[in-house]
Amino acid sequence: MIPLRDSIRPRRRPFVNWLLILINLWVFFFKELGLSQAQLSELFYNLGVIPARVTHALQTGAPLEPLLIPFITAMFLHGGWVHLGGNMLYLWIFGDNVEDRLGHFRFLLFYLLCGVVGSLAHVLANPASPVPVIGASGAIAGVLGGYFVTFRHSRILALVPVFFFLTLMEVPAVIFLALWFVIQLFNGAASLGGVVNPVAWWAHVGGFIAGMILMKLLTPRSRIRNDYPWW
Repeated sequence: MIPLRDSIRPRRRPFVNWLLILINLWVFFFKELGLSQAQLSELFYNLGVIPARVTHALQTGAPLEPLLIPFITAMFLHGGWVHLGGNMLYLWIFGDNVEDRLGHFRFLLFYLLCGVVGSLAHVLANPASPVPVIGASGAIAGVLGGYFVTFRHSRILALVPVFFFLTLMEVPAVIFLALWFVIQLFNGAASLGGVVNPVAWWAHVGGFIAGMILMKLLTPRSRIRNDYPWW
């Protein structure tokens, strides 16, 4: 399913969400597109999170400080048009409401923490991988997790495949996001067989779970009503 919009309009302008989208677009268009394949690979290896590098540092006691920066920079790098477009579409649709609930500063903190946790989950699931993980997917998965526990009455207008056709359909947000999470979890479990996979499924799973938890911890008490019926 491809989301097009949700049914809840934020009360305040989501300045941080817009800024995050603009930064991702700026990095892709002005820092990545002009590079050769070799230069792009070097950029990803320098600024992406490489699980084997993190694991080696932990095993040998090497300094961890140089490895911390990629946990942030990796969130603003993307591997292509589809990777960038999909991530920014989800952030545009779901991020504004999460920012509205958390507030601007808390939302930025929430976004970055979810991205870091997502990358850590990928490292734990693939400790020996020499392939750098890049992209905002872990952070955006956190946004989806936060939306899932907060805006359970929302509905998502989506393009839904029916046989060989796409049709517009309104889907309850809890169903849309629950299906999304199950797909990530299923593919993550399938990827544990040692097959190299270009998608960091466990970053999505870890980010989503982090988003669910952090949404509860960071939401100002004045805005908590009955958003967490199962906590």
